[in-house]
Amino acid sequence: MTTAFQNVGKAFGNVQALNDLNLALRPGELTALLGPNGAGKTTAISLLLGLAQPTTGTVEVLGGNPARDDIRARIGSMPQESALPLGLTVQEALELFASFYPVPLSVSEVLSLADLTSLARRRAGQLSGGQKRRLAFALAIIGNPELLLIDEPTTGMDAQSRAAFWAAMEGLKAQGRTILLTTHYLEEAEKTADRVVIMNAGRILADDTPENLRSAMRGTRVSFRSELVQAEVQRLPGASAVVVDAGGRAELQTETPEALLSALVQTGTSFSELEVTRATLEEAYLRLTA
Repeated sequence: MTTAFQNVGKAFGNVQALNDLNLALRPGELTALLGPNGAGKTTAISLLLGLAQPTTGTVEVLGGNPARDDIRARIGSMPQESALPLGLTVQEALELFASFYPVPLSVSEVLSLADLTSLARRRAGQLSGGQKRRLAFALAIIGNPELLLIDEPTTGMDAQSRAAFWAAMEGLKAQGRTILLTTHYLEEAEKTADRVVIMNAGRILADDTPENLRSAMRGTRVSFRSELVQAEVQRLPGASAVVVDAGGRAELQTETPEALLSALVQTGTSFSELEVTRATLEEAYLRLTA
């Protein structure tokens, strides 16, 4: 079933939140939607949920209009801030939400997926911040959604909960569900997303796999500690974007790491803590949105 933006524009008064947005989401694929605050990510998700209408263009969700009740019943949403039923236990909340859908997942299955089994009898109002995020995720998937929209999912989660969340994402994706999420944890997007869409000012700047976005970033990051001052490091062949801190730690970019390291050795200056790393998704993101 098609889920896509076609030449979508969205204006709020004189503010143009989306500009000619074209994006198709595919089943069985996890797409990470990245961008700075105000890039248009939340507006795009609101259109998919049928909470707003495009000013221009069309939005199609699972082959239909997202404002239709039968389409909404096939969407799961985990907003950044959720109004949870604080007086209910975790299990009661899931049972209540399951009653809203024609073919929900079992409560026990969702408790396991969200790592909440041990908290099933605890009231939602007594959960920690990270536990509330896990409950919000559980409520998003209890309806057995075909399309899952998730906004900043792992904020406040500890390392164990994050690992459980991403394992659940892999399982849901393997079942053929369409997943769109936003996150400011770029290292998570780099590890888990099949596809990364980078937005700014309501426009798509890049749409590719994390590997291809990294590969498009020419250059290697080199860092080391020595007694060389910034001017001396800048004279190394191929060095750019050089920064040397007060402790003698130098960081730079280069497209010729072998030649640069050879020249560094030939200076005769001792150095330590050498690190040579390829470009990251974060560097691609920062360059595109600068």
